[in-house]
Amino acid sequence: MSAPLWEELFMSTGTVLATDPHVVSCTLAPRFEAVRTAREFTRRSLDAWGLGEIFDDVALVASELVTNALRHALGQHEPSRVPAQAVPAPAAGALPIRISLVHRTPQVVCAVSDPSSAGPIAREADFVAESGRGLHLVDSFSRSWGWHPLAGAGKVVWAVFDARESAPDPEPLPNPGRHRRSA
Repeated sequence: MSAPLWEELFMSTGTVLATDPHVVSCTLAPRFEAVRTAREFTRRSLDAWGLGEIFDDVALVASELVTNALRHALGQHEPSRVPAQAVPAPAAGALPIRISLVHRTPQVVCAVSDPSSAGPIAREADFVAESGRGLHLVDSFSRSWGWHPLAGAGKVVWAVFDARESAPDPEPLPNPGRHRRSA
């Protein structure tokens, strides 16, 4: 994507009005519930584009990117324990956490912007630790990923997915019989 599109998507601090049905954005509250909101937003958007089959991969990556933004950009290492009334309102001009999805056939870009200018750092995978594998998951489930600083302050972390609109389901067979899955 070109820099002007990134700037258009992520420099505004208000709600983005959808002028292009293939570019959608959602501003997230700085709370743990933002991860669920991001997943629901992702489901609705992909379903509207006929891309429900890639939901699992995109939602997993969206969850990881939003969680990283909450933990690292806002410093909420346990965001679920922060009472709503204790969360300060963003300073005037401060960049909120925002998830955006862009569908340009044959791909979908999932991007999360946040107020920190520090780039993400993939750590050595520690399979015993409770955290620290997020960027490895992002790398595994997306075609590619990266990040860009934003003018002034903040950054956007993005991941690209292969996506083609699914064909309508074929007519069912008259008597498909029983199918048994093996474990």
